[in-house]
Amino acid sequence: MGNEVDQKKKRSKSDATISRRDFLKSVGVSSVSLAALDGEGLVGKLKYAGVLPQERILGPGRFQARFQVNGKEWIAEIEPRTTLVEVLRDHLHLTGTKIGCNRGSCGACTIILNGRIVNSCLTLAVDAVGLPIQTIEGLAESTDQLHPLQKAFIENDAMQCGFCTSGMIMSCLDLLNHNPTPADQDIRLAVSGNLCRCATYPNVFRAVNRVAKK
Repeated sequence: MGNEVDQKKKRSKSDATISRRDFLKSVGVSSVSLAALDGEGLVGKLKYAGVLPQERILGPGRFQARFQVNGKEWIAEIEPRTTLVEVLRDHLHLTGTKIGCNRGSCGACTIILNGRIVNSCLTLAVDAVGLPIQTIEGLAESTDQLHPLQKAFIENDAMQCGFCTSGMIMSCLDLLNHNPTPADQDIRLAVSGNLCRCATYPNVFRAVNRVAKK
């Protein structure tokens, strides 16, 4: 009795399972005829039903893009998914902009894009094409003539390991561009998105105040 039940279960299971090849044979559709009937949407329906495999949908490939960085024009071959920090570091070799968390939490990748600070790790490069970009490399006129804010950071010991420094300076620069005489609360708010593991925030405040007074 038990064997008969098992055999019935096996038969019912095999009857319910139809392979892709068996299906195509049963309807008498070959690959050639499928292509001919594609105008009626049959191929699409079969793919949707899982009878035919779905093709991978790939996005556009690499393309050349022009960037305005620190007053100069740069050309890079990028993909649509490329982030702005990847363009700066990997394509233009402007490595002053750092990658810390790579999710917009630490502020190490802060730059000024079109007059406002952004996290370049969260900004797609295609969204920055044609817009003015300013990075830490664009502040000093030369290695012997640093920007006043860079000098103030050095003189007031506003950096230790230095990993957050470029993003911190860019945030402070944006503050001074919009508010030349900031209060301490303004400075705290300006650098609230820049994390410093060395905890040099008091020295950062002193550096910004030194530049503001000058």
